[in-house]
Amino acid sequence: MKEFAKKYLDLLTGEFAGINLTRITSPEEFYQKQILDSVMPETESKVFKNCLEKTKLMVDVGFGGGFPILPLAFTNPDKKFIGFEARAKKAQVVQKIAAALGLANAKLMHQRLETVDFDVDTIITFKGVGKVGDYLPMIRTNKTVYVFFYKGPNFYELEDIEDMIETNWELIEEKSYDVPGTEGRVLLGFKNRKVLRGTMVTEKIIKFSSLL
Repeated sequence: MKEFAKKYLDLLTGEFAGINLTRITSPEEFYQKQILDSVMPETESKVFKNCLEKTKLMVDVGFGGGFPILPLAFTNPDKKFIGFEARAKKAQVVQKIAAALGLANAKLMHQRLETVDFDVDTIITFKGVGKVGDYLPMIRTNKTVYVFFYKGPNFYELEDIEDMIETNWELIEEKSYDVPGTEGRVLLGFKNRKVLRGTMVTEKIIKFSSLL
């Protein structure tokens, strides 16, 4: 993992430095705040690990510089990882980084969450992206979808969890744990209770299976 982190950081601060995919340039800080933070749900949450083992497919929304999708793709070569990013240039560059890191199981694309119908069981992750209550209503599916949010320790001061658990969603994980070099992490997991129609659709709906 340390070797993977070094190669990753070298790409971000070298060949792709002009894209500004990370503000962290210290190797140790990068390893703790980007790499470890990305993969720790696997070791700290049995719920997360079991859901990933069950679906063998994960979608990461708003992956930015490739977190948590690329570190998780590295630790799970037998599973498929799809990334959605609103900025086309960033998606193209992170796909090149994935190729340079030898991650054939990661596919990064310019795609918006609210225009996708998840017609297969999957996990959806959000790390450092908006509020829970803003994103859950965007999800459309008639399958089983597990949604995990990486949140900071001040999450409960900023968002009211009771407002997020609608009739459509069941809270399946609420786990706090320490991440070296950070103030800590709260992992929130949800599972849909019924068919979700989505409430923020403005364009033609795309079947997720067609993107695989």
